[in-house]
Amino acid sequence: MKIKGVPYRTIWPTEDGKAIEVIDQTRLPHHFVTVRLSDAEEIADAIWRMIVRGAPLIGAAGAYGLALALREDASDEGLDAAYEMLAETRPTAINLRWALDRVSRVVRNKPRESRAQIAWEEAARICDEDVEVCRRIGQNGLKIFRDAYAKKQAAGKPGPLNVLTHCNAGWLACVDWGTALAPIYMAHDAGIPIHVWADETRPRNQGASLTAFELNSHGVSHAILADNAGGHMMQAGAVDLCIVGTDRVTANGDVANKIGTYLKALAARDNNIPFYVALPASTIDWTLDSGALIPIEERAMEEVTTMTGRLSDGHIATVHITPEGSPAANPGFDVTPARLVTAFITEAGVAPATEQGLRSLFPKS
Repeated sequence: MKIKGVPYRTIWPTEDGKAIEVIDQTRLPHHFVTVRLSDAEEIADAIWRMIVRGAPLIGAAGAYGLALALREDASDEGLDAAYEMLAETRPTAINLRWALDRVSRVVRNKPRESRAQIAWEEAARICDEDVEVCRRIGQNGLKIFRDAYAKKQAAGKPGPLNVLTHCNAGWLACVDWGTALAPIYMAHDAGIPIHVWADETRPRNQGASLTAFELNSHGVSHAILADNAGGHMMQAGAVDLCIVGTDRVTANGDVANKIGTYLKALAARDNNIPFYVALPASTIDWTLDSGALIPIEERAMEEVTTMTGRLSDGHIATVHITPEGSPAANPGFDVTPARLVTAFITEAGVAPATEQGLRSLFPKS
């Protein structure tokens, strides 16, 4: 995707091949800054602090982290220690462990002197494959968007296709394209009139800061919604469909995504509005039979009690918004039951949100 006409991925090797560079997502939307990460510890910190975020992207970053760790210690013990350090940074998103497992498998029985290079090349493949996977998710979702807009026209309803999304599942959450936003970009580029309601997504405001930044950069019509406004907009007939990404899908089709997704799915069901989840195969956790088994990350309460933004004089500041002494709970994710999901949009096609639906797309998994 492009920022001010310049094409970017969210992660890339530095020219000297000694590190990776990433977009610092904690500085968006007010400042576009890139950061050099030179070792596994720096990558682990960047994942935890959400300098890099989004399930597919943290998987790619973790893969590079393992490769950099192997340059320092290519022993089995070094591999295991780096794996655990990186895996513990974000427990809910399965893509991180998926990528770490993939790199570990390709290096485990290789000579120590070649492990770091093998891991580096595997991390690059993970990145390239993610771009293609997200492009295919976008193509499969585009058909749904075309059909939805045609249906709206046939019903004599004026205006664009109104799409509501939650959190950020665009190119900033992946290596490029995104999951839930990929069909939106493709629909826009294909000339389908489209308008996006971007949930602000408290407490970190990834919708208001990141999704809005992406859509604005790409020229897609959008407006930011307070998180509690989505249900009202559905009741008012201002939403034609919902689409979100996910950090983990269990074998039965339950979906873990950014906190607040479950409430939007409930509102969509009550108003007979389709609710789609876009995901790559790497986000499916075949080892869990229910979303109740997914570990839900509990993050720092300061994310709830403070907010960061631009002051009238242009300076960026973090301010407290709650009374001194009032604690806060901060679960990072919730689980949307499969029964509330209209369908999954994947790189392999579209299927019902059931175990049978998932296995029809990925029979070898």
